[in-house]
Amino acid sequence: MMVEKPDSFKHAPLPSEPAAQQRIVDSADLFRGTNEIVIRHDGLVYRLKITRQGKLILNK
Repeated sequence: MMVEKPDSFKHAPLPSEPAAQQRIVDSADLFRGTNEIVIRHDGLVYRLKITRQGKLILNK
């Protein structure tokens, strides 16, 4: 499998809507004191985890 370097990715055009109209959800509201949640999207189940370093990982 071939992996592209980040500098070779094609950039999507910027949305025409102002950033203020984007929906922002605080992670604390999603996790509610836990470090893992399950998200169902388009019939598939994903797990969103907070790592020990405080980063997010999404697994299928």
